[in-house]
Amino acid sequence: MRKNAGSHSGRMFSDRRWKIPFFVSLLVSVTLFTVTIFGFYSSSYAVDQLQVDIISFAKEEDSSDFFIEYDLRRSLGSNGDHNLEPPRFAYLISGTKGDSERMLRTLDAVYHPRNQYILHMDLEAPPRERLDLTISVKNDPTFQEVENVRVMAQSNLVTYKGPTMIASTLQAIAILLKESKNWDWFINLSASDYPVVTQDDMLHVFSNLSRNLNFIEHTQLRGWKLNQRAKPIIIDPGLYLSKKSDIATTTQRRSLPTSFKLFTGSAWVILTRSFVEYCIWGWDNFPRTILMYYANFVSSPEGYFHTVICNTEEFRSTAIGHDLHYIAWDTPPKQHPKSLTIKDFRQMVNSSAPFARKFHKDDPVLDKIDKDLLGRKNRFSPGAWCVGSSEGEADPCTFRGDNSVFRPGPGAKRLEELMKNLLSEDFRSKQCQSQS
Repeated sequence: MRKNAGSHSGRMFSDRRWKIPFFVSLLVSVTLFTVTIFGFYSSSYAVDQLQVDIISFAKEEDSSDFFIEYDLRRSLGSNGDHNLEPPRFAYLISGTKGDSERMLRTLDAVYHPRNQYILHMDLEAPPRERLDLTISVKNDPTFQEVENVRVMAQSNLVTYKGPTMIASTLQAIAILLKESKNWDWFINLSASDYPVVTQDDMLHVFSNLSRNLNFIEHTQLRGWKLNQRAKPIIIDPGLYLSKKSDIATTTQRRSLPTSFKLFTGSAWVILTRSFVEYCIWGWDNFPRTILMYYANFVSSPEGYFHTVICNTEEFRSTAIGHDLHYIAWDTPPKQHPKSLTIKDFRQMVNSSAPFARKFHKDDPVLDKIDKDLLGRKNRFSPGAWCVGSSEGEADPCTFRGDNSVFRPGPGAKRLEELMKNLLSEDFRSKQCQSQS
């Protein structure tokens, strides 16, 4: 009996032991099943939600183009005529060895507190001259207060007719874009350029213009210029030498491009901020393609901007075929224009252009321009921003007033007449014409 009882009690004890693992297994199974079921539904929901998000994003992308190109274009497109504030200019004044005094004279003649100015003296000038120019600008009390004049720290070697001039110009534009957001037109001048109207005249006239107009004298490149400039392959020594020398021509010649037309014209331009931003950013890569093409091109400063603008749908209609300079040429024209003297004064005035070139250093005609056209008795060409006293030969520009107020003179009337002709339908209809 003891044996049987012990045997039965042992069996009952072993029967009880299986219940604990069973219930534990059951609990784990139910838990795993529940997790699986809910996991399936939640993952299905996540997939559906992801699909919805993708569809939603695709719709947004289709409707507003989430690309940097679109954002750039949209910001550039908003630069138009909505801005009621008077315009501002950004000037590049360039020079070479012996030009520092001429550059400062031109700077003073075109100075206005609203504008931005950058000076570049190329590497041919000795270090002492470049340093003196920098010190003159840095220590000037007006420039210190207004902070709108700077000298390019990097001096580039610029070769006449070579791409180094375009490279230097684009670098100056990039600096101006970085340093200031408040300007509307870029203007390049050399030390041998000089204004024949005041900045008040120019700012007044440009206040009434659409801010998408680019003044760039241009024509399609053809005839003998096409053969002599487009087909040779040149090398600019300024890219790899430390001393200036003329461009070198290789024996190879290249065929003409078929995907774009070549244009040429004056190297002196007045370009909108939106267009030069396009040349710097080049969101569709076209400006960079043209820049690489013109890296081996004869007289690239007379073709780069012209070819870009006339082959770009967005900007083609904004090109006005005039460089706003008075330039006199020999007959037949030589490589360089004539140097202007007193004899050319009347023609300069009658041209109604705001700038003229080229002038010898301290030529007497510059003094006549200062006196008769700019009213310049002291350092700067006076404007409404000069509110100081002029008694006792004092400089009224020592004290500055509101730089958004202008006092236009006879130069503004002449420039307005020129603009009427340039903006006429007959004149504008001939811009960027391409002959096959």
